[in-house]
Amino acid sequence: MSHNISPKPRVLKQNSTVLLEGMRDGIPIALGYFVVSFTLGIVAKHAGLTPWQGFLASFFNNASAGEYAGFTTIAADAPYLEIAIITLVANARYLLMSCVVSQKFAPDTSFWHRIGVGFDLTDEIFGLTVARPGKLNPYYNYGAMLIALPGWSVGTALGIMAGNSLPGSVVSALSVALYGMFIAIIIPPAKADKIIAKVIALSFALSLATAYLPYTAALSAGTRIIILTVLIAAVAAYFFPHHEAKEETAP
Repeated sequence: MSHNISPKPRVLKQNSTVLLEGMRDGIPIALGYFVVSFTLGIVAKHAGLTPWQGFLASFFNNASAGEYAGFTTIAADAPYLEIAIITLVANARYLLMSCVVSQKFAPDTSFWHRIGVGFDLTDEIFGLTVARPGKLNPYYNYGAMLIALPGWSVGTALGIMAGNSLPGSVVSALSVALYGMFIAIIIPPAKADKIIAKVIALSFALSLATAYLPYTAALSAGTRIIILTVLIAAVAAYFFPHHEAKEETAP
């Protein structure tokens, strides 16, 4: 006589296993996040955020470039609309990442799982996700998020606390570290692609020029960043489109 065994315990066991795998793979990401977000907390301190506000900002916006843009506009007393727009522009790439990840889900994956995975789809977690073979189990991303997200949020809060207690000269020195992080991000692709290197150099030159030109100098720093980001990205995409390598097929 055969017995019908409910598949639910088996599914729960599989989900828990995948969750633990995500947590394991999220540990090195969390360590890196903690270091970067600690420095980001120094910037948040200059913007006048409290440790709790910094924690919440990093919890709901886990993005170094997006948060840095937001904190700098906050420090400049920018209006809410400008802060929202510059954060949207800086984080626009995550919309494309979400589209890619959505293709890895099984067709019957619920809407809420898709939203949950998209909540913390960072560059690093995206890399883990697309490299994982087979259909995406959302519990893998949840596991990585459970480790990485607290590392980022707590690091920001501790950075603000350190900024409140350390001497001004030390805080100023730590603030430079974040610029080092951005340089570390742009140098490898610039070395690999001359077009990217030229676009980066053009961005630096235009950013400096618009800070002193008569009409653009009157704009806030956040508005200038928004205009330059959209303009340069659009021009580069039009004149230097990226073509995916075509797979060679046997005749």
